[in-house]
Amino acid sequence: MPTPMNNIAVILAGGIGSRVGGKTPKQLLPLEDGRSVLEHSVDAFEQASCIDEIAIVMHPEWMDAAKNICEKNNWRKVTKIIPGGNERWESSWHAILAYTEEDSQISLWLHDAARPFVSQRILSDIAAALEQHDAVTVAIPVTDTLYRVADSQVKEIPARSGYMRAQTPQAFHFDTVFQAYARAIESETVLATDDAGIVRKYAPATKIYIVQGEEANRKITYSEDLK
Repeated sequence: MPTPMNNIAVILAGGIGSRVGGKTPKQLLPLEDGRSVLEHSVDAFEQASCIDEIAIVMHPEWMDAAKNICEKNNWRKVTKIIPGGNERWESSWHAILAYTEEDSQISLWLHDAARPFVSQRILSDIAAALEQHDAVTVAIPVTDTLYRVADSQVKEIPARSGYMRAQTPQAFHFDTVFQAYARAIESETVLATDDAGIVRKYAPATKIYIVQGEEANRKITYSEDLK
């Protein structure tokens, strides 16, 4: 009988959210109920029966704020607060390195803190998919018309049927994501905007399974998204 996978959620909250405006990172700003974006994001994984442990990756200047939030909420699954990097991929890499001494039977679920409305259904579906796949991402179909543009002109209108919009969490067996990131670091040019992109580029033999996302699993990008 295979050893059960230990599922570890990594909440990537290392950015400063410059597009929201203001001096406070967007993940620390309140939603309509008064609780912060970060609190909602962590709570989703704290409540998920499939998640065994949570780590928070935070901008170094805001780590004390993250610790205070953890103490206030008394989250039992949060075991690490990790300093983030200058780029998103660096924050993911810092989290991966924090678990290199762990048993290899773990999976890392890398989730943008700026997506505070991830559902329990999505998390349950990811856990089930990880039993059969080394890499799992979340995506929803594209419903708008897409333009490929250059010089402010439409150059091509591709068929929507071949595209989906990526969401998070993106979850991986540890060896898969570690090896992909290690190769990316060795290349000295990390060319990907998310973790699935790193695995796709630097571990191309790995098949990435797609779990159906939800429109509600939206990303907080601008100040109006907080409402």
